[in-house]
Amino acid sequence: MKPELEPRPQPPRRTLRSHPSKRRGMKIETVQRWVFAVILIHIGGSPTLALAAYSPHMEQIKHSSGVGLWIMSGVVGLATTAGVLLVHQRSLLSPWLILGILPMTVSAFYVF
Repeated sequence: MKPELEPRPQPPRRTLRSHPSKRRGMKIETVQRWVFAVILIHIGGSPTLALAAYSPHMEQIKHSSGVGLWIMSGVVGLATTAGVLLVHQRSLLSPWLILGILPMTVSAFYVF
């Protein structure tokens, strides 16, 4: 006759979740703003950096084309920065606008 095996009682599982009263909640609107701002920075920042990087090379071929790309990089950078400020409902007259023209400023050394 085989002895019957009794199932062992399982120890209680420890969950890693904190108590809801201890967590800080974030509104869905805040998350949506941040997600949209990150997407906007990526979509606007990539062409800004590409135009700023390519303008010195184009300037060697034709000066006016290099300057045109250089100006376009500043306009796109400013528009991107202004868009992010508007998404977060901030004033457009902000020191953050300097960040929008930073690629233009760095490439100016090589264009001129």
